[in-house]
Amino acid sequence: MARQRSIFSLILVLLATFLISCGGPSVAVAPPTYTALQLERIQEYVPQIQAVRDRADELETLIQKKDWINVSNFIHGPITEARLSMTYVTPNLLPKDQPTARQITRDLLNHLVKIDQAAGLGNTQLALSNYQAAVADIDKFCQLLPEINNSVEVS
Repeated sequence: MARQRSIFSLILVLLATFLISCGGPSVAVAPPTYTALQLERIQEYVPQIQAVRDRADELETLIQKKDWINVSNFIHGPITEARLSMTYVTPNLLPKDQPTARQITRDLLNHLVKIDQAAGLGNTQLALSNYQAAVADIDKFCQLLPEINNSVEVS
Protein backbone atom coordinates (compact mmCIF):
# COMPACT_ATOMS: atom_id res chain seq x y z
CA MET A 1 0.00 0.00 0.00
CA ALA A 2 2.83 2.38 0.86
CA ARG A 3 4.53 1.48 -2.39
CA GLN A 4 1.36 2.39 -4.34
CA ARG A 5 1.23 5.78 -2.61
CA SER A 6 4.81 6.59 -3.53
CA ILE A 7 4.23 5.58 -7.17
CA PHE A 8 1.04 7.63 -7.21
CA SER A 9 2.91 10.61 -5.68
CA LEU A 10 5.66 10.27 -8.27
CA ILE A 11 3.12 10.26 -11.11
CA LEU A 12 1.45 13.39 -9.68
CA VAL A 13 4.81 15.16 -9.37
CA LEU A 14 5.72 14.29 -12.98
CA LEU A 15 2.31 15.39 -14.20
CA ALA A 16 2.52 18.70 -12.29
CA THR A 17 6.05 19.31 -13.59
CA PHE A 18 4.93 18.62 -17.16
CA LEU A 19 1.91 20.94 -16.88
CA ILE A 20 3.95 23.74 -15.33
CA SER A 21 6.64 23.48 -18.00
CA CYS A 22 4.06 23.65 -20.79
CA GLY A 23 2.41 26.76 -19.41
CA GLY A 24 4.96 29.47 -20.09
CA PRO A 25 4.36 33.16 -19.65
CA SER A 26 1.73 34.52 -21.98
CA VAL A 27 3.03 36.69 -24.78
CA ALA A 28 1.30 40.01 -25.23
CA VAL A 29 0.06 40.40 -28.77
CA ALA A 30 0.17 43.85 -30.28
CA PRO A 31 -3.18 45.16 -31.52
CA PRO A 32 -3.62 44.79 -35.27
CA THR A 33 -2.65 47.79 -37.32
CA TYR A 34 -2.85 48.75 -40.96
CA THR A 35 0.08 48.17 -43.28
CA ALA A 36 1.17 50.84 -45.73
CA LEU A 37 -0.21 48.74 -48.60
CA GLN A 38 -3.62 48.41 -46.91
CA LEU A 39 -3.77 52.15 -46.31
CA GLU A 40 -2.84 52.82 -49.92
CA ARG A 41 -5.58 50.49 -51.20
CA ILE A 42 -8.16 52.00 -48.87
CA GLN A 43 -7.16 55.53 -49.80
CA GLU A 44 -7.62 54.66 -53.47
CA TYR A 45 -11.36 54.04 -53.02
CA VAL A 46 -12.38 56.37 -50.20
CA PRO A 47 -12.83 59.46 -52.42
CA GLN A 48 -15.44 57.64 -54.53
CA ILE A 49 -17.37 56.61 -51.42
CA GLN A 50 -17.13 60.08 -49.90
CA ALA A 51 -18.18 61.76 -53.16
CA VAL A 52 -21.39 59.72 -53.26
CA ARG A 53 -22.04 60.46 -49.60
CA ASP A 54 -21.62 64.16 -50.34
CA ARG A 55 -24.07 63.90 -53.26
CA ALA A 56 -26.69 61.89 -51.33
CA ASP A 57 -28.98 64.92 -51.02
CA GLU A 58 -29.38 64.86 -54.81
CA LEU A 59 -31.05 61.47 -54.55
CA GLU A 60 -33.44 62.72 -51.89
CA THR A 61 -34.37 65.68 -54.10
CA LEU A 62 -34.97 63.38 -57.07
CA ILE A 63 -37.21 61.14 -54.95
CA GLN A 64 -39.20 64.11 -53.64
CA LYS A 65 -39.65 65.40 -57.19
CA LYS A 66 -40.72 61.90 -58.23
CA ASP A 67 -38.12 61.94 -60.99
CA TRP A 68 -38.00 58.15 -61.05
CA ILE A 69 -35.82 57.82 -64.15
CA ASN A 70 -33.06 59.91 -62.61
CA VAL A 71 -33.52 58.13 -59.26
CA SER A 72 -32.83 54.87 -61.06
CA ASN A 73 -29.87 56.39 -62.92
CA PHE A 74 -28.38 57.68 -59.66
CA ILE A 75 -28.82 54.30 -57.96
CA HIS A 76 -27.34 52.33 -60.85
CA GLY A 77 -24.59 54.86 -61.48
CA PRO A 78 -22.73 56.65 -58.69
CA ILE A 79 -24.15 54.72 -55.74
CA THR A 80 -23.46 51.35 -57.34
CA GLU A 81 -19.88 52.46 -58.00
CA ALA A 82 -19.54 53.50 -54.37
CA ARG A 83 -20.89 50.13 -53.25
CA LEU A 84 -18.34 48.44 -55.48
CA SER A 85 -15.61 50.57 -53.91
CA MET A 86 -16.86 49.52 -50.48
CA THR A 87 -16.51 45.90 -51.59
CA TYR A 88 -12.91 46.55 -52.67
CA VAL A 89 -12.05 48.30 -49.39
CA THR A 90 -13.48 45.59 -47.11
CA PRO A 91 -10.63 43.02 -47.42
CA ASN A 92 -8.14 45.76 -46.51
CA LEU A 93 -9.86 46.66 -43.24
CA LEU A 94 -8.78 45.18 -39.93
CA PRO A 95 -9.97 41.56 -39.56
CA LYS A 96 -12.36 42.50 -36.74
CA ASP A 97 -14.06 45.12 -38.96
CA GLN A 98 -14.43 43.02 -42.10
CA PRO A 99 -17.62 41.10 -41.14
CA THR A 100 -19.32 44.37 -40.15
CA ALA A 101 -18.24 46.01 -43.41
CA ARG A 102 -19.58 43.07 -45.44
CA GLN A 103 -22.92 43.26 -43.63
CA ILE A 104 -23.18 47.01 -44.17
CA THR A 105 -22.45 46.54 -47.88
CA ARG A 106 -25.19 43.88 -48.12
CA ASP A 107 -27.62 46.14 -46.25
CA LEU A 108 -26.82 48.99 -48.64
CA LEU A 109 -27.55 46.76 -51.62
CA ASN A 110 -30.89 45.71 -50.09
CA HIS A 111 -31.86 49.35 -49.49
CA LEU A 112 -30.90 50.31 -53.04
CA VAL A 113 -33.03 47.48 -54.43
CA LYS A 114 -35.96 48.68 -52.33
CA ILE A 115 -35.49 52.27 -53.56
CA ASP A 116 -35.46 50.99 -57.14
CA GLN A 117 -38.62 48.93 -56.52
CA ALA A 118 -40.30 51.92 -54.87
CA ALA A 119 -39.34 54.05 -57.88
CA GLY A 120 -40.95 51.48 -60.17
CA LEU A 121 -44.12 51.67 -58.10
CA GLY A 122 -43.97 55.44 -57.68
CA ASN A 123 -43.96 55.04 -53.89
CA THR A 124 -42.24 58.17 -52.57
CA GLN A 125 -42.53 57.28 -48.89
CA LEU A 126 -40.94 53.83 -49.30
CA ALA A 127 -38.18 55.31 -51.46
CA LEU A 128 -37.42 58.03 -48.89
CA SER A 129 -37.27 55.64 -45.95
CA ASN A 130 -34.88 53.35 -47.82
CA TYR A 131 -32.87 56.36 -48.98
CA GLN A 132 -32.35 57.35 -45.34
CA ALA A 133 -31.31 53.79 -44.49
CA ALA A 134 -28.88 53.72 -47.44
CA VAL A 135 -27.25 56.97 -46.33
CA ALA A 136 -26.97 55.57 -42.80
CA ASP A 137 -25.28 52.48 -44.25
CA ILE A 138 -22.70 54.61 -46.06
CA ASP A 139 -22.09 56.60 -42.86
CA LYS A 140 -21.61 53.39 -40.84
CA PHE A 141 -19.13 52.11 -43.42
CA CYS A 142 -17.18 55.38 -43.34
CA GLN A 143 -16.85 55.04 -39.56
CA LEU A 144 -14.98 51.76 -40.09
CA LEU A 145 -12.40 53.43 -42.30
CA PRO A 146 -9.07 54.41 -40.76
CA GLU A 147 -8.06 58.03 -40.40
CA ILE A 148 -5.55 57.97 -43.24
CA ASN A 149 -3.72 61.24 -42.53
CA ASN A 150 -4.05 61.48 -38.77
CA SER A 151 -3.57 58.77 -36.20
CA VAL A 152 -3.24 55.43 -37.96
CA GLU A 153 -0.29 53.31 -36.94
CA VAL A 154 1.55 51.71 -39.79
CA SER A 155 3.45 48.51 -39.17
